[in-house]
Amino acid sequence: MLELRGVTAGYGNQLVLRDVDLVVPDHSVVALLGPNGAGKSTLMNLMTGLLKPSRGAISILGTSPDRPDELFQKVGYCGGFDSFPPGVTGAEFISMYLSVHGVSRSRIEELTLKALERVGLLEAGNRKVAAYSKGMRQRVRLAQSIAHEPSVLILDEPLNGLDPMARAETIDLFRTIAREGLHLIISSHILHELSQFCTRIGIIEAGQLVAQGDVKEIYRTLGVQRLVHVQLTNRSDGLVAGIKAIPGVATVELDTDRIAIRIREDELAVEELLERIHALGARIQMFQPEAMDMETAFMKLTQGRVA
Repeated sequence: MLELRGVTAGYGNQLVLRDVDLVVPDHSVVALLGPNGAGKSTLMNLMTGLLKPSRGAISILGTSPDRPDELFQKVGYCGGFDSFPPGVTGAEFISMYLSVHGVSRSRIEELTLKALERVGLLEAGNRKVAAYSKGMRQRVRLAQSIAHEPSVLILDEPLNGLDPMARAETIDLFRTIAREGLHLIISSHILHELSQFCTRIGIIEAGQLVAQGDVKEIYRTLGVQRLVHVQLTNRSDGLVAGIKAIPGVATVELDTDRIAIRIREDELAVEELLERIHALGARIQMFQPEAMDMETAFMKLTQGRVA
């Protein structure tokens, strides 16, 4: 689906990306992760032809960004800027870009309504975008990027600035789009949100790709462990011993009414832990996974590895 070979790029004399090699197989949902300023947006600009590499080659579904007419028949792009023409409605915003794509007038209304429906904005389509909430503006931008029915969707920091409810709704939308077969390439600096539905992850730091692989490979590289709090109504020494023996369980700590289980998620998923505990005959009153400490793990990975 995506191939970058020796890609180097920058602005003036300032290098932003250096010798990036990234090969992503077909049928993938890819997260490009890194701190602010790592080079993620520059990489997105390269993929979409907004910036040319000073060295190296890029291919998306066999097409180079040097051929934009051909590329954007296959690719949808949702950039990091929240900007709309003044006075435009959601439907007009989408229709305008479909016209730019060369879609016939007879199909523009059909595709506009279909895109609005996919993102849950059908009823709000005739309202001014200026009256939309932040989450609605993000969704109408997504609708615009998928309206021409591309095969690949490139999203630059699509969760930035969204409140928790809007983030959850947007992630659910990504899951739906991925299930429908659209390939996603998403940049972000938050791993645990994207790892819920991404199949491949690349980590960028200071313009270099410091790690890439499937989700389990990245978890293994990061060495991150997940803490799960469990409360049982029939806790016993035998049950605790059984939990300790589950492959992928790193530690088990007992509290007065809870058990704190730390797992290596590259070996044992949270859902699988729940199934294994239930299979031991446990009666589970509470099962609460904690958010992963990805910031600490990311710093361990990148520290000292990039000049």
